[in-house]
Amino acid sequence: MTGPMTSLDQWDDAVRARYKEGRPKEQFRNYGEGVAPVVREFYRLNHASQTVEFNRAARQKWLGFDHAEMGVWDLMEELNKLVDDSDPDTDLSQIEHNLQTAEALRADGAPRWMQLTGLIHDLGKVLWLWGEPQWSVVGDTFPVGCAWSDKIVFHEFFADNPDSANPWYQTRCGMYGEACGLNNVMISWGHDEYLYQVTKDFLPVEAQYMIRYHSFYPAHREGEYTWLMNQQDLEMMEWVRRFNPYDLYSKGHTKPDPAVLKPYYLKLIDEFFPAKLRW
Repeated sequence: MTGPMTSLDQWDDAVRARYKEGRPKEQFRNYGEGVAPVVREFYRLNHASQTVEFNRAARQKWLGFDHAEMGVWDLMEELNKLVDDSDPDTDLSQIEHNLQTAEALRADGAPRWMQLTGLIHDLGKVLWLWGEPQWSVVGDTFPVGCAWSDKIVFHEFFADNPDSANPWYQTRCGMYGEACGLNNVMISWGHDEYLYQVTKDFLPVEAQYMIRYHSFYPAHREGEYTWLMNQQDLEMMEWVRRFNPYDLYSKGHTKPDPAVLKPYYLKLIDEFFPAKLRW
């Protein structure tokens, strides 16, 4: 595409091209018998530990934004220390993956706010560097406090979660109301929710949804939990779905050179964010 995308129909054309350009779909998100033991162990810990009580405590601990004051690019460079154990598809550093995502959006003519979303979408993983275990930072997300969909990867590991013994939490809506809206639903704690809370005042609502729910695969890939969504959620989830191929299908491409791309993205960051953010 030669110009910026202005509609979902235009984006559909770009996304189809992105699918064709990438490796075959079945090569991504392969959680079958051949999955690495480290991925299985990650999800065993994640599903056993993401309780309602844990989620309330994590939000209390991290959403005071009193852990650091840093610029976006500086934080990206910090994240080079992390390789995501939940991801079977890539061993890239975080800055390389973030730049791949942003560059794919840029190549398809995405507006600048969307390129920025691709660049920063995983920055919440800094929680791992600050002492949080990986199981509470990365991986697919899902609501807590209501029944776990059987479409969640490694669903069987929820048997070890203490919330499985609470009958209220095992109902369709659990502690929520029908169509209450995702903003009123506690999604399992991790980098998505954290980054959303850090950046929400600076970005369009579409970008907020992309950041907050891009790991919510049971919803945007499997169509689950629509009964908890309001009309805005249903509409915005379409933007999350169209963001997903740029996050997922750019993983097989040539590694970007951060030194070469840094001037372009520093300018982009400055358009939306102050020199330092509270983390």
